[in-house]
Amino acid sequence: MTTLPAPSAAEDAALALQAFALWPAGFGGLWLRGPGPARDALVERLGSAVALKRMPAHIDGERLHGGIDLAASLAAGHSVSRAGFLQEARGGVVIAPLAERITPSLAGSVAQALDQAEAAERFGLVLLDDGAERDEVPPLSLTERVAFACDLGSSSPGGLGTTELPSPLASPAEIPPCSTEGLEALAAVSLALGVDSGRALRFAALTAGASARLEGRDRVLESDLAAAARLVLAPRATRLPPPPPEDQQDEAPPPPPPPEGETDTPGDEEREDNGVPDPDQLIEAAAAAIPPGLLEALADGRVRRGAGSGGGSRHLSPLRGRPLAARQGLPRGGARLALIDTLRAAVPWQALRRSEGEKRPGLRIMKDDVRVRRFEARSASVTIFAVDASGSAAFTRLAEAKGAVELLLAQAYVKRTEVALVAFRGQEATMLLPPTRSLTRARRALTELPGGGGTPLAAGLSMVCTLGTGLARRGYTPLLVVLTDGRGNIALDGSTNRAAATEDALKAGRAVAAAGLAGVVIDISPRPRPEAAAIASAMRARYVPLPQANAKALSAVIGALT
Repeated sequence: MTTLPAPSAAEDAALALQAFALWPAGFGGLWLRGPGPARDALVERLGSAVALKRMPAHIDGERLHGGIDLAASLAAGHSVSRAGFLQEARGGVVIAPLAERITPSLAGSVAQALDQAEAAERFGLVLLDDGAERDEVPPLSLTERVAFACDLGSSSPGGLGTTELPSPLASPAEIPPCSTEGLEALAAVSLALGVDSGRALRFAALTAGASARLEGRDRVLESDLAAAARLVLAPRATRLPPPPPEDQQDEAPPPPPPPEGETDTPGDEEREDNGVPDPDQLIEAAAAAIPPGLLEALADGRVRRGAGSGGGSRHLSPLRGRPLAARQGLPRGGARLALIDTLRAAVPWQALRRSEGEKRPGLRIMKDDVRVRRFEARSASVTIFAVDASGSAAFTRLAEAKGAVELLLAQAYVKRTEVALVAFRGQEATMLLPPTRSLTRARRALTELPGGGGTPLAAGLSMVCTLGTGLARRGYTPLLVVLTDGRGNIALDGSTNRAAATEDALKAGRAVAAAGLAGVVIDISPRPRPEAAAIASAMRARYVPLPQANAKALSAVIGALT
Protein backbone atom coordinates (compact mmCIF):
# COMPACT_ATOMS: atom_id res chain seq x y z
CA MET A 1 0.00 0.00 0.00
CA THR A 2 1.59 3.26 -1.15
CA THR A 3 1.39 6.42 0.94
CA LEU A 4 -0.81 9.08 -0.61
CA PRO A 5 1.08 12.32 -1.37
CA ALA A 6 0.35 15.39 0.73
CA PRO A 7 -0.18 18.44 -1.52
CA SER A 8 0.69 21.92 -0.29
CA ALA A 9 -1.90 24.32 1.12
CA ALA A 10 -1.84 26.32 -2.11
CA GLU A 11 -2.40 23.20 -4.24
CA ASP A 12 -5.32 22.16 -2.05
CA ALA A 13 -6.74 25.69 -2.29
CA ALA A 14 -6.49 25.51 -6.09
CA LEU A 15 -8.33 22.17 -6.08
CA ALA A 16 -11.01 23.59 -3.76
CA LEU A 17 -11.43 26.56 -6.09
CA GLN A 18 -11.87 24.26 -9.11
CA ALA A 19 -14.45 22.13 -7.30
CA PHE A 20 -16.33 25.22 -6.11
CA ALA A 21 -16.41 26.62 -9.65
CA LEU A 22 -18.13 23.43 -10.86
CA TRP A 23 -21.19 24.05 -8.67
CA PRO A 24 -20.97 27.19 -6.45
CA ALA A 25 -24.46 26.84 -4.97
CA GLY A 26 -24.00 23.16 -4.14
CA PHE A 27 -20.65 23.57 -2.39
CA GLY A 28 -21.86 26.63 -0.48
CA GLY A 29 -18.60 28.52 -0.64
CA LEU A 30 -15.01 29.03 0.45
CA TRP A 31 -13.60 30.19 3.78
CA LEU A 32 -10.28 31.86 2.89
CA ARG A 33 -8.10 32.64 5.87
CA GLY A 34 -4.98 34.81 5.81
CA PRO A 35 -4.78 38.02 3.76
CA GLY A 36 -2.08 38.29 1.13
CA PRO A 37 -1.29 38.01 -2.57
CA ALA A 38 -2.21 34.31 -2.72
CA ARG A 39 -5.76 34.98 -1.52
CA ASP A 40 -6.10 37.99 -3.83
CA ALA A 41 -4.95 35.89 -6.77
CA LEU A 42 -7.42 33.12 -5.90
CA VAL A 43 -10.36 35.56 -5.73
CA GLU A 44 -9.26 37.14 -9.01
CA ARG A 45 -9.24 33.73 -10.70
CA LEU A 46 -12.70 33.01 -9.33
CA GLY A 47 -13.97 36.31 -10.73
CA SER A 48 -12.85 35.25 -14.19
CA ALA A 49 -15.20 32.25 -14.08
CA VAL A 50 -18.28 33.41 -12.12
CA ALA A 51 -20.05 36.67 -11.30
CA LEU A 52 -18.82 38.14 -8.00
CA LYS A 53 -20.74 40.61 -5.82
CA ARG A 54 -19.04 42.18 -2.79
CA MET A 55 -21.14 42.54 0.37
CA PRO A 56 -20.44 45.74 2.37
CA ALA A 57 -19.00 44.96 5.79
CA HIS A 58 -21.65 47.04 7.62
CA ILE A 59 -24.65 46.43 5.36
CA ASP A 60 -27.97 47.26 7.02
CA GLY A 61 -31.15 45.23 6.98
CA GLU A 62 -32.87 47.50 4.46
CA ARG A 63 -30.12 47.05 1.88
CA LEU A 64 -29.74 43.35 2.65
CA HIS A 65 -33.38 42.33 2.26
CA GLY A 66 -34.73 45.13 0.06
CA GLY A 67 -37.45 47.68 0.72
CA ILE A 68 -38.26 51.23 -0.23
CA ASP A 69 -36.01 53.13 -2.63
CA LEU A 70 -36.10 56.47 -0.85
CA ALA A 71 -34.76 58.68 -3.66
CA ALA A 72 -37.05 57.14 -6.30
CA SER A 73 -40.05 57.31 -3.97
CA LEU A 74 -39.51 61.01 -3.21
CA ALA A 75 -39.13 61.77 -6.92
CA ALA A 76 -42.20 59.76 -7.96
CA GLY A 77 -44.46 60.81 -5.12
CA HIS A 78 -45.29 57.22 -4.23
CA SER A 79 -43.42 54.25 -2.78
CA VAL A 80 -40.99 52.51 -5.12
CA SER A 81 -39.54 49.18 -4.05
CA ARG A 82 -36.04 47.94 -4.74
CA ALA A 83 -34.48 44.50 -4.56
CA GLY A 84 -32.24 43.61 -1.66
CA PHE A 85 -28.61 42.58 -1.87
CA LEU A 86 -29.40 38.89 -1.32
CA GLN A 87 -31.91 38.95 -4.18
CA GLU A 88 -29.40 40.62 -6.50
CA ALA A 89 -26.77 38.00 -5.65
CA ARG A 90 -28.86 35.01 -6.75
CA GLY A 91 -27.02 32.78 -9.18
CA GLY A 92 -23.66 34.39 -8.43
CA VAL A 93 -21.04 34.42 -5.69
CA VAL A 94 -21.01 36.81 -2.71
CA ILE A 95 -17.65 38.06 -1.39
CA ALA A 96 -17.84 38.79 2.35
CA PRO A 97 -14.80 40.84 3.51
CA LEU A 98 -13.82 40.98 7.21
CA ALA A 99 -15.84 37.83 7.74
CA GLU A 100 -14.53 37.42 11.31
CA ARG A 101 -16.43 40.62 12.22
CA ILE A 102 -19.81 39.62 10.80
CA THR A 103 -22.48 40.05 13.47
CA PRO A 104 -24.71 37.12 14.48
CA SER A 105 -27.81 38.87 13.11
CA LEU A 106 -26.24 39.43 9.69
CA ALA A 107 -24.86 35.88 9.66
CA GLY A 108 -28.33 34.54 10.47
CA SER A 109 -29.91 36.45 7.57
CA VAL A 110 -27.31 35.21 5.09
CA ALA A 111 -27.56 31.62 6.38
CA GLN A 112 -31.35 31.72 6.08
CA ALA A 113 -31.04 32.95 2.48
CA LEU A 114 -28.63 30.10 1.69
CA ASP A 115 -31.04 27.53 3.14
CA GLN A 116 -34.34 28.81 1.76
CA ALA A 117 -33.42 29.80 -1.79
CA GLU A 118 -34.51 27.57 -4.65
CA ALA A 119 -31.77 25.58 -6.33
CA ALA A 120 -31.61 27.91 -9.36
CA GLU A 121 -31.56 31.03 -7.16
CA ARG A 122 -28.89 30.03 -4.65
CA PHE A 123 -25.56 31.83 -4.43
CA GLY A 124 -22.09 30.88 -3.33
CA LEU A 125 -20.32 32.59 -0.44
CA VAL A 126 -16.61 33.46 -0.10
CA LEU A 127 -15.62 34.40 3.45
CA LEU A 128 -12.46 36.54 3.57
CA ASP A 129 -11.14 36.04 7.10
CA ASP A 130 -8.49 38.52 8.29
CA GLY A 131 -8.44 37.29 11.92
CA ALA A 132 -5.03 37.59 13.54
CA GLU A 133 -5.67 34.79 16.06
CA ARG A 134 -6.93 31.29 15.34
CA ASP A 135 -9.98 31.84 17.56
CA GLU A 136 -11.03 34.94 15.57
CA VAL A 137 -13.29 33.21 13.09
CA PRO A 138 -16.52 33.97 11.20
CA PRO A 139 -19.81 32.89 12.79
CA LEU A 140 -20.41 29.14 12.88
CA SER A 141 -23.72 29.56 11.04
CA LEU A 142 -21.71 30.58 7.95
CA THR A 143 -18.62 28.36 8.20
CA GLU A 144 -20.96 25.38 8.64
CA ARG A 145 -22.55 26.14 5.27
CA VAL A 146 -19.40 26.44 3.13
CA ALA A 147 -17.57 23.33 2.00
CA PHE A 148 -13.94 24.46 1.95
CA ALA A 149 -11.66 26.16 4.47
CA CYS A 150 -8.23 27.22 3.17
CA ASP A 151 -5.44 28.95 5.11
CA LEU A 152 -3.38 30.95 2.60
CA GLY A 153 -1.42 33.10 5.02
CA SER A 154 1.95 31.54 4.17
CA SER A 155 1.23 30.63 0.53
CA SER A 156 2.50 32.35 -2.60
CA PRO A 157 0.41 33.05 -5.70
CA GLY A 158 2.68 30.78 -7.72
CA GLY A 159 1.59 27.74 -5.70
CA LEU A 160 -1.98 28.08 -7.00
CA GLY A 161 -0.97 26.92 -10.45
CA THR A 162 -2.30 28.21 -13.75
CA THR A 163 -5.03 25.68 -14.54
CA GLU A 164 -8.14 27.37 -15.88
CA LEU A 165 -11.30 27.01 -13.86
CA PRO A 166 -14.00 24.75 -15.28
CA SER A 167 -17.33 26.13 -16.41
CA PRO A 168 -20.24 25.58 -14.00
CA LEU A 169 -22.06 22.32 -14.60
CA ALA A 170 -25.45 22.37 -16.28
CA SER A 171 -26.69 19.78 -13.79
CA PRO A 172 -25.27 18.49 -10.49
CA ALA A 173 -26.02 14.98 -11.77
CA GLU A 174 -22.81 15.30 -13.81
CA ILE A 175 -20.78 14.88 -10.60
CA PRO A 176 -19.97 11.18 -10.10
CA PRO A 177 -21.50 9.79 -6.89
CA CYS A 178 -19.54 8.10 -4.11
CA SER A 179 -19.92 4.39 -3.63
CA THR A 180 -21.28 2.98 -0.40
CA GLU A 181 -17.75 1.97 0.61
CA GLY A 182 -16.53 5.50 -0.08
CA LEU A 183 -19.25 7.06 2.06
CA GLU A 184 -18.48 4.64 4.88
CA ALA A 185 -14.78 5.54 4.67
CA LEU A 186 -15.53 9.28 4.80
CA ALA A 187 -17.84 8.68 7.76
CA ALA A 188 -15.00 6.85 9.54
CA VAL A 189 -12.66 9.81 8.94
CA SER A 190 -15.34 12.20 10.18
CA LEU A 191 -15.79 10.16 13.34
CA ALA A 192 -12.04 9.90 13.96
CA LEU A 193 -11.59 13.68 13.68
CA GLY A 194 -14.63 14.54 15.80
CA VAL A 195 -16.58 16.15 12.95
CA ASP A 196 -20.22 15.71 13.91
CA SER A 197 -21.81 17.76 11.11
CA GLY A 198 -23.97 16.06 8.51
CA ARG A 199 -23.32 18.94 6.12
CA ALA A 200 -19.58 18.31 6.29
CA LEU A 201 -20.05 14.65 5.30
CA ARG A 202 -22.28 15.68 2.39
CA PHE A 203 -19.71 18.26 1.26
CA ALA A 204 -16.97 15.63 1.47
CA ALA A 205 -18.91 13.22 -0.74
CA LEU A 206 -19.54 16.01 -3.29
CA THR A 207 -15.87 16.99 -3.21
CA ALA A 208 -14.77 13.43 -3.93
CA GLY A 209 -17.09 13.35 -6.94
CA ALA A 210 -15.88 16.76 -8.11
CA SER A 211 -12.26 15.59 -7.86
CA ALA A 212 -13.06 12.64 -10.12
CA ARG A 213 -14.92 14.92 -12.55
CA LEU A 214 -11.95 17.30 -12.75
CA GLU A 215 -9.69 14.35 -13.60
CA GLY A 216 -12.06 13.29 -16.40
CA ARG A 217 -13.26 10.14 -14.62
CA ASP A 218 -16.80 8.94 -13.97
CA ARG A 219 -15.78 6.86 -10.92
CA VAL A 220 -14.55 8.02 -7.50
CA LEU A 221 -11.18 6.57 -6.51
CA GLU A 222 -9.33 6.51 -3.20
CA SER A 223 -7.27 9.56 -4.22
CA ASP A 224 -10.53 11.51 -4.61
CA LEU A 225 -11.68 10.46 -1.15
CA ALA A 226 -8.30 11.54 0.28
CA ALA A 227 -8.71 14.96 -1.35
CA ALA A 228 -12.19 15.27 0.17
CA ALA A 229 -10.87 14.34 3.61
CA ARG A 230 -8.10 16.96 3.34
CA LEU A 231 -10.23 19.78 1.98
CA VAL A 232 -13.45 19.34 3.94
CA LEU A 233 -12.92 17.23 7.06
CA ALA A 234 -9.40 18.15 8.23
CA PRO A 235 -10.11 21.90 8.75
CA ARG A 236 -13.19 20.97 10.83
CA ALA A 237 -11.34 18.56 13.14
CA THR A 238 -12.06 18.92 16.86
CA ARG A 239 -9.73 16.15 18.04
CA LEU A 240 -6.72 14.23 16.89
CA PRO A 241 -7.34 10.77 15.41
CA PRO A 242 -6.50 7.88 17.73
CA PRO A 243 -3.13 6.16 17.17
CA PRO A 244 -3.22 2.84 15.34
CA PRO A 245 -3.10 -0.36 17.41
CA GLU A 246 0.37 -1.50 18.43
CA ASP A 247 0.25 -4.51 16.15
CA GLN A 248 -0.32 -2.18 13.17
CA GLN A 249 2.41 0.33 13.95
CA ASP A 250 5.16 -1.75 12.36
CA GLU A 251 5.95 -1.05 8.77
CA ALA A 252 4.04 -3.14 6.27
CA PRO A 253 6.21 -5.60 4.33
CA PRO A 254 7.13 -4.46 0.83
CA PRO A 255 4.94 -5.79 -1.98
CA PRO A 256 6.26 -8.85 -3.83
CA PRO A 257 8.18 -8.17 -7.04
CA PRO A 258 6.27 -8.56 -10.28
CA PRO A 259 6.63 -11.87 -12.11
CA GLU A 260 9.41 -12.21 -14.63
CA GLY A 261 8.62 -10.66 -17.92
CA GLU A 262 6.21 -8.12 -16.45
CA THR A 263 7.13 -4.50 -15.86
CA ASP A 264 5.33 -1.58 -14.31
CA THR A 265 3.34 0.48 -16.76
CA PRO A 266 1.99 4.00 -16.36
CA GLY A 267 -1.45 2.54 -15.75
CA ASP A 268 -0.42 0.33 -12.84
CA GLU A 269 -0.78 3.05 -10.23
CA GLU A 270 -4.33 3.77 -11.30
CA ARG A 271 -5.18 0.08 -11.30
CA GLU A 272 -3.96 -0.16 -7.72
CA ASP A 273 -6.41 2.62 -6.82
CA ASN A 274 -9.44 0.48 -7.53
CA GLY A 275 -11.93 2.67 -5.67
CA VAL A 276 -12.01 0.45 -2.56
CA PRO A 277 -10.90 2.91 0.15
CA ASP A 278 -8.69 2.23 3.14
CA PRO A 279 -10.17 4.29 6.04
CA ASP A 280 -6.89 4.25 7.98
CA GLN A 281 -5.04 5.76 5.05
CA LEU A 282 -7.71 8.43 4.58
CA ILE A 283 -7.50 9.32 8.27
CA GLU A 284 -3.72 9.58 7.92
CA ALA A 285 -4.08 11.91 4.93
CA ALA A 286 -6.65 14.08 6.74
CA ALA A 287 -4.53 14.30 9.89
CA ALA A 288 -1.53 15.43 7.83
CA ALA A 289 -3.66 18.25 6.38
CA ILE A 290 -4.79 19.67 9.73
CA PRO A 291 -3.36 23.24 9.94
CA PRO A 292 -0.35 23.44 12.30
CA GLY A 293 -1.96 25.99 14.65
CA LEU A 294 -5.10 23.91 14.93
CA LEU A 295 -3.04 20.74 15.42
CA GLU A 296 -1.27 22.38 18.38
CA ALA A 297 -4.57 23.54 19.85
CA LEU A 298 -6.08 20.08 19.54
CA ALA A 299 -3.04 18.50 21.16
CA ASP A 300 -3.38 20.88 24.11
CA GLY A 301 -7.09 20.14 24.42
CA ARG A 302 -8.13 23.69 23.65
CA VAL A 303 -11.41 24.41 21.88
CA ARG A 304 -11.75 27.10 19.27
CA ARG A 305 -14.01 29.92 20.30
CA GLY A 306 -16.36 31.98 18.21
CA ALA A 307 -15.63 35.17 16.44
CA GLY A 308 -15.00 38.20 18.47
CA SER A 309 -13.77 36.41 21.57
CA GLY A 310 -11.30 38.31 23.64
CA GLY A 311 -11.73 41.68 25.26
CA GLY A 312 -14.82 42.67 27.20
CA SER A 313 -18.44 41.82 26.59
CA ARG A 314 -20.55 43.58 23.97
CA HIS A 315 -23.31 46.02 24.85
CA LEU A 316 -25.56 48.48 23.05
CA SER A 317 -24.45 52.08 22.95
CA PRO A 318 -26.38 55.11 21.63
CA LEU A 319 -23.25 57.04 20.61
CA ARG A 320 -20.27 54.95 19.50
CA GLY A 321 -19.21 51.51 18.37
CA ARG A 322 -20.07 49.26 15.46
CA PRO A 323 -23.22 50.45 13.63
CA LEU A 324 -26.31 48.26 13.98
CA ALA A 325 -29.67 48.37 12.23
CA ALA A 326 -31.84 51.30 13.31
CA ARG A 327 -34.78 50.63 15.62
CA GLN A 328 -38.11 52.33 16.23
CA GLY A 329 -37.94 54.90 19.03
CA LEU A 330 -37.50 58.54 19.91
CA PRO A 331 -34.12 60.30 20.15
CA ARG A 332 -33.95 60.47 23.91
CA GLY A 333 -31.27 59.67 26.45
CA GLY A 334 -28.46 60.47 24.04
CA ALA A 335 -29.85 58.38 21.16
CA ARG A 336 -29.46 59.93 17.71
CA LEU A 337 -32.12 60.25 15.04
CA ALA A 338 -31.68 57.91 12.06
CA LEU A 339 -33.02 60.30 9.44
CA ILE A 340 -32.77 58.08 6.37
CA ASP A 341 -34.38 55.13 8.14
CA THR A 342 -37.15 57.41 9.43
CA LEU A 343 -37.91 58.61 5.90
CA ARG A 344 -37.91 55.03 4.60
CA ALA A 345 -40.44 54.06 7.27
CA ALA A 346 -42.70 57.03 6.43
CA VAL A 347 -42.73 56.89 2.61
CA PRO A 348 -44.95 53.78 2.14
CA TRP A 349 -47.78 55.43 4.14
CA GLN A 350 -47.93 58.77 2.32
CA ALA A 351 -50.75 57.88 -0.09
CA LEU A 352 -52.90 56.56 2.74
CA ARG A 353 -52.26 59.60 4.91
CA ARG A 354 -53.12 62.00 2.08
CA SER A 355 -56.38 60.14 1.46
CA GLU A 356 -57.38 60.83 5.04
CA GLY A 357 -57.83 64.53 4.22
CA GLU A 358 -54.40 65.91 5.11
CA LYS A 359 -53.77 68.84 2.70
CA ARG A 360 -50.41 70.17 3.91
CA PRO A 361 -47.55 69.73 1.44
CA GLY A 362 -44.54 67.59 2.22
CA LEU A 363 -44.09 64.26 3.97
CA ARG A 364 -46.40 63.19 6.80
CA ILE A 365 -44.14 61.70 9.47
CA MET A 366 -45.82 60.07 12.46
CA LYS A 367 -44.36 59.08 15.80
CA ASP A 368 -44.25 55.41 14.79
CA ASP A 369 -42.03 56.29 11.80
CA VAL A 370 -39.19 57.69 13.89
CA ARG A 371 -36.07 55.52 14.04
CA VAL A 372 -32.95 55.94 16.16
CA ARG A 373 -29.38 54.86 15.52
CA ARG A 374 -27.78 52.06 17.52
CA PHE A 375 -24.22 50.94 18.02
CA GLU A 376 -22.55 47.90 19.52
CA ALA A 377 -19.62 48.72 21.78
CA ARG A 378 -17.25 46.38 23.56
CA SER A 379 -16.72 47.11 27.22
CA ALA A 380 -13.21 47.13 28.64
CA SER A 381 -12.22 44.06 30.64
CA VAL A 382 -10.52 44.23 34.04
CA THR A 383 -8.45 41.34 35.40
CA ILE A 384 -8.49 41.52 39.20
CA PHE A 385 -5.64 39.64 40.86
CA ALA A 386 -6.15 38.53 44.47
CA VAL A 387 -2.76 37.34 45.73
CA ASP A 388 -2.12 35.42 48.93
CA ALA A 389 0.84 37.36 50.41
CA SER A 390 1.03 35.36 53.63
CA GLY A 391 3.47 32.67 54.69
CA SER A 392 6.99 31.82 53.65
CA ALA A 393 6.20 31.61 49.92
CA ALA A 394 4.78 35.14 49.76
CA PHE A 395 7.67 36.67 47.84
CA THR A 396 7.60 33.92 45.22
CA ARG A 397 3.86 34.35 44.69
CA LEU A 398 4.15 38.10 44.38
CA ALA A 399 6.97 37.74 41.87
CA GLU A 400 4.77 35.43 39.78
CA ALA A 401 1.86 37.87 40.02
CA LYS A 402 4.10 40.77 39.07
CA GLY A 403 5.36 38.99 35.97
CA ALA A 404 1.83 38.02 34.93
CA VAL A 405 0.58 41.58 35.47
CA GLU A 406 3.39 42.95 33.31
CA LEU A 407 2.66 40.47 30.51
CA LEU A 408 -1.06 41.30 30.56
CA LEU A 409 -0.47 45.05 30.64
CA ALA A 410 1.81 44.71 27.61
CA GLN A 411 -1.29 43.60 25.69
CA ALA A 412 -3.66 46.05 27.40
CA TYR A 413 -4.09 48.33 24.41
CA VAL A 414 -4.71 45.40 22.09
CA LYS A 415 -7.30 43.56 24.19
CA ARG A 416 -8.73 46.60 26.02
CA THR A 417 -7.63 45.07 29.30
CA GLU A 418 -6.99 46.77 32.63
CA VAL A 419 -5.43 45.17 35.68
CA ALA A 420 -6.14 45.56 39.41
CA LEU A 421 -4.26 43.94 42.28
CA VAL A 422 -5.45 42.97 45.75
CA ALA A 423 -3.12 41.36 48.31
CA PHE A 424 -4.26 39.74 51.56
CA ARG A 425 -1.99 39.04 54.53
CA GLY A 426 -2.01 39.51 58.29
CA GLN A 427 -5.49 40.62 59.36
CA GLU A 428 -6.85 42.28 56.23
CA ALA A 429 -6.88 42.65 52.45
CA THR A 430 -5.30 45.66 50.76
CA MET A 431 -6.00 47.28 47.41
CA LEU A 432 -2.49 47.63 45.99
CA LEU A 433 -3.45 48.69 42.50
CA PRO A 434 -6.80 50.12 41.35
CA PRO A 435 -7.80 49.26 37.75
CA THR A 436 -5.13 50.66 35.44
CA ARG A 437 -3.25 50.15 32.18
CA SER A 438 -0.11 51.79 33.50
CA LEU A 439 2.78 49.35 33.67
CA THR A 440 4.89 51.84 35.65
CA ARG A 441 2.18 52.19 38.27
CA ALA A 442 1.83 48.42 38.57
CA ARG A 443 5.56 47.94 39.08
CA ARG A 444 5.66 50.66 41.73
CA ALA A 445 2.77 49.08 43.66
CA LEU A 446 4.47 45.67 43.68
CA THR A 447 7.98 46.82 44.55
CA GLU A 448 7.90 47.09 48.33
CA LEU A 449 5.03 44.88 49.47
CA PRO A 450 5.81 43.06 52.76
CA GLY A 451 4.92 39.37 53.05
CA GLY A 452 4.23 36.85 55.79
CA GLY A 453 1.63 36.63 58.55
CA GLY A 454 -1.82 35.07 58.58
CA THR A 455 -4.10 34.30 55.63
CA PRO A 456 -7.32 36.39 55.64
CA LEU A 457 -8.68 34.61 52.56
CA ALA A 458 -12.28 35.61 53.30
CA ALA A 459 -11.32 39.28 53.43
CA GLY A 460 -9.51 38.99 50.10
CA LEU A 461 -12.47 37.33 48.40
CA SER A 462 -14.89 39.88 49.87
CA MET A 463 -12.79 42.76 48.56
CA VAL A 464 -12.51 41.41 45.02
CA CYS A 465 -16.24 40.62 45.02
CA THR A 466 -17.06 44.21 45.97
CA LEU A 467 -14.59 45.58 43.42
CA GLY A 468 -15.81 43.30 40.64
CA THR A 469 -19.48 44.07 41.30
CA GLY A 470 -18.81 47.79 41.20
CA LEU A 471 -16.89 47.52 37.93
CA ALA A 472 -19.66 45.44 36.37
CA ARG A 473 -22.20 48.12 37.25
CA ARG A 474 -20.01 50.69 35.49
CA GLY A 475 -19.99 48.65 32.27
CA TYR A 476 -16.70 46.78 32.66
CA THR A 477 -16.22 43.02 32.30
CA PRO A 478 -14.32 41.80 35.40
CA LEU A 479 -12.37 38.55 35.70
CA LEU A 480 -11.23 37.46 39.17
CA VAL A 481 -7.91 35.62 39.44
CA VAL A 482 -7.24 34.26 42.93
CA LEU A 483 -3.73 32.93 43.66
CA THR A 484 -3.90 30.92 46.87
CA ASP A 485 -3.54 27.49 48.42
CA GLY A 486 -7.04 27.85 49.90
CA ARG A 487 -5.95 27.48 53.55
CA GLY A 488 -7.36 30.58 55.24
CA ASN A 489 -6.77 30.96 58.98
CA ILE A 490 -8.11 34.47 59.71
CA ALA A 491 -11.87 34.90 59.94
CA LEU A 492 -13.71 38.05 58.91
CA ASP A 493 -13.95 39.15 62.55
CA GLY A 494 -10.13 39.00 62.87
CA SER A 495 -10.03 35.82 64.98
CA THR A 496 -7.55 33.04 64.30
CA ASN A 497 -10.19 30.33 64.19
CA ARG A 498 -9.37 28.16 61.18
CA ALA A 499 -12.84 26.57 61.01
CA ALA A 500 -14.54 29.97 61.08
CA ALA A 501 -12.03 31.29 58.54
CA THR A 502 -12.80 28.41 56.19
CA GLU A 503 -16.55 28.95 56.53
CA ASP A 504 -16.18 32.71 55.92
CA ALA A 505 -14.06 32.06 52.83
CA LEU A 506 -16.65 29.65 51.39
CA LYS A 507 -19.40 32.17 52.12
CA ALA A 508 -17.43 34.90 50.35
CA GLY A 509 -16.89 32.53 47.41
CA ARG A 510 -20.64 31.90 47.18
CA ALA A 511 -21.19 35.68 47.14
CA VAL A 512 -18.88 35.90 44.12
CA ALA A 513 -20.96 33.22 42.37
CA ALA A 514 -24.22 34.98 43.27
CA ALA A 515 -22.85 38.21 41.74
CA GLY A 516 -22.25 36.38 38.46
CA LEU A 517 -18.54 37.22 38.35
CA ALA A 518 -16.27 35.05 36.22
CA GLY A 519 -13.12 33.81 37.88
CA VAL A 520 -10.31 31.31 38.17
CA VAL A 521 -8.65 29.94 41.30
CA ILE A 522 -4.99 29.10 40.78
CA ASP A 523 -3.72 26.65 43.37
CA ILE A 524 -0.05 27.56 43.93
CA SER A 525 0.63 25.14 46.79
CA PRO A 526 3.47 22.62 46.20
CA ARG A 527 0.82 19.94 45.68
CA PRO A 528 -2.82 20.46 44.68
CA ARG A 529 -5.02 20.65 47.77
CA PRO A 530 -8.78 20.17 48.25
CA GLU A 531 -9.14 23.52 50.07
CA ALA A 532 -8.43 25.57 46.93
CA ALA A 533 -10.71 23.34 44.85
CA ALA A 534 -13.50 23.91 47.39
CA ILE A 535 -13.07 27.69 47.10
CA ALA A 536 -13.25 27.42 43.30
CA SER A 537 -16.41 25.33 43.56
CA ALA A 538 -18.04 27.89 45.85
CA MET A 539 -17.14 30.69 43.41
CA ARG A 540 -18.28 28.60 40.40
CA ALA A 541 -14.88 29.40 39.00
CA ARG A 542 -12.35 27.38 37.08
CA TYR A 543 -9.82 25.53 39.24
CA VAL A 544 -6.25 25.33 37.94
CA PRO A 545 -3.66 23.46 40.01
CA LEU A 546 -0.40 25.17 39.12
CA PRO A 547 2.22 24.21 41.71
CA GLN A 548 5.09 25.24 39.39
CA ALA A 549 3.53 28.62 38.69
CA ASN A 550 5.42 31.20 36.69
CA ALA A 551 4.54 34.44 34.97
CA LYS A 552 4.13 32.90 31.49
CA ALA A 553 2.00 30.04 32.79
CA LEU A 554 -0.27 32.43 34.68
CA SER A 555 -0.56 34.74 31.68
CA ALA A 556 -1.45 31.79 29.41
CA VAL A 557 -4.19 30.58 31.77
CA ILE A 558 -5.68 34.05 32.15
CA GLY A 559 -5.37 34.85 28.46
CA ALA A 560 -7.41 31.74 27.62
CA LEU A 561 -10.29 33.13 29.70
CA THR A 562 -10.27 36.75 28.51
